[in-house]
Amino acid sequence: MSPAQKNLVTLLAFTVVAGGLGLYAWYGVKEPEEHEAERKEVSEQLFAANGAGAKGEDGGAQSQPVFTKLTVKASSGTTELERGQDGTWRVTAPVSTGAETMAVEALTSALATSRLTVTVDETPTDADLEKYGLKTPVFSVTATGYVGEPKNERTVTLHGGIENTFDGSVYMRREGDPKVYAAPGTVRWSLDKDTFALRSKEFLGPLEEPSFQGIEVKAKSNAYLLTREAGGTGWRLVKPVSVPADAVKLADVLTAMKEQRALSFPADSAEMRKKLGLETPVVDARFTPATGEPVRLRLSQVTEGGETKVYALREQGSRALLGEVPENALSILDVGVTDLKDKSVLAFKREDVKRLVFHPGGGAEPVVVASVADTAGGAGVWEVESPKKGKAKHFRVLSVLSALDTFKASAFGEAKPKSWAKYGISDASRGVVLQGADGKELARLWLGNEVKDKAGTVYARGSGPDVLEVSATYVELPNTLEDVLEAPPSPAGADGGPDATATPTP
Repeated sequence: MSPAQKNLVTLLAFTVVAGGLGLYAWYGVKEPEEHEAERKEVSEQLFAANGAGAKGEDGGAQSQPVFTKLTVKASSGTTELERGQDGTWRVTAPVSTGAETMAVEALTSALATSRLTVTVDETPTDADLEKYGLKTPVFSVTATGYVGEPKNERTVTLHGGIENTFDGSVYMRREGDPKVYAAPGTVRWSLDKDTFALRSKEFLGPLEEPSFQGIEVKAKSNAYLLTREAGGTGWRLVKPVSVPADAVKLADVLTAMKEQRALSFPADSAEMRKKLGLETPVVDARFTPATGEPVRLRLSQVTEGGETKVYALREQGSRALLGEVPENALSILDVGVTDLKDKSVLAFKREDVKRLVFHPGGGAEPVVVASVADTAGGAGVWEVESPKKGKAKHFRVLSVLSALDTFKASAFGEAKPKSWAKYGISDASRGVVLQGADGKELARLWLGNEVKDKAGTVYARGSGPDVLEVSATYVELPNTLEDVLEAPPSPAGADGGPDATATPTP
C-alpha cells in the first residue's frame, strides 16, 4: 500500500470514529435529554417542608427540618427508620436494630441542604421517564419531618433515576409533581442506601465493663473466669489462678471487642448456625451484668471457597444477632493469665501509709520517715525519725509514695520461686517498707539484680508471690539520709553577707 493510500485509510478511519463519537454524544447524552433545550435553572430544597419554593416566616430561607421517619427503597429492598425522643435513630424494618449514625446523618443532611438545580422536563411521557430511569425509580426516599413545631410535620417522597453521564447529575422527581429535575450527583450517594449501609455495624456492643459482675471465656488457647471484687471497682482472676486482675487490660480487651464491626449479616437459623460451626465455637464467652440477662458470645471460623471467615453470634435473652466479623476478632478474648494478672508491684492504700522505711542495701542503716500532724493546721507533714531526727523533704516523700502507688511491672518472671536469692533479692536488698499508724507492715518492695539483656530493668519482689521485672529508675528510692532530710536554714552571714549580730559602724 502506497503512502497516499495509507493516508486515505487513516482519514476514513478518523471520520468514522468522529462520527461515532458524535452519535454517542447525541444518543448517549443529548437524546435522553432531548427536552433539555428548554432546561430551567431552579434552586429548591429536596425536602421542602412547607411546599416547593416556600420561604421562611421572615421571608428568608427555611429553617433546617427535623426528621422523624425515613423509608429508603434501594434495589436490594426497603429500609424503615425512626428517630427516638433522645434524637437517636433506629432501623425498624426489615430488622429491629440500631442505625449507622454517619449514614443516616449524611442522608438527612442531603435532604435538608441539597437542592434540585434544574428542571429537565416539565411534561415527561412514560417513554421519557423510562429514559431518565424514573419509570421504575432506581431509588426512592420518603421523609417525614417538620420545621418549627411538630404540628407542622409533612411527608415528602423523592424518586431518583439514572446518572446523566454528561455532567454526573442525577434525575429526580417529587411524588405528586410531574416534572423531572436534576440534582448534584452527590445526592445519589447520600440517598441510595441499602439496609446494610443504614444499620449499625457495631455488632457486639454494648459490652460495658462497669456493668459486668462476671466474665467467663473459653477460647482456643486460654480459658479464664473473672469476677468483680467485693468493693465493686476492681476485678479478680478466679480461674485458672486466684489473683488480682488488671482492670485496665480487661477494659482494653472489651473495648477492642466492642469496636469490631460486622462485615455482613447472614440470615440467622439453626441450620445456618450449624453450617457456620457455631455449635462448636472457637470462642465461647459469657458476660454477666449486675442486672438483666447475661450476654453470650460465640465465634467460629470456617473456610468458604478457599477463604477463611469468622462469624459471631451474640445472644441475650430472646434476642440474637448473627454476623460476619473480621478475622482478628478470634484472638481478642484469647488472653493469657500473665496478661490478665494485675501488674501493680505493690498493693496498698496511700491514705493508710504513715511510715516509710527505706533500705539503701549493702548493710547501710535504714532511713525512717513518718507522717505527723502539723500543729498549725492539722495537715500531715513528714519528719525523719532515724538515723537522725529532722524535718523531711515533704514533696520528695510524696513523690516516692505516688510512684510506688502507680508502680507497674513490665513482665512477670518465675511464679512462686523457691529461692529469691538467685534474683539478688533478700532481706538485705535495697527497697522500702510501708507501714500503717500501728507499725504494721502494709507492703514491701525489694529490688534485685539487673535482668539479663534488658538494660534498665531489674528483678523485684512486691506484694504478689511472683518474680517481677520492673524499671530500675521509675521509683527513685532515697539512698542516704541527705536524700530526705531537709537542710536547716543557714545562719545569718553564712552566705558571706552582713552579719546581723555585728556592731554597726558609726
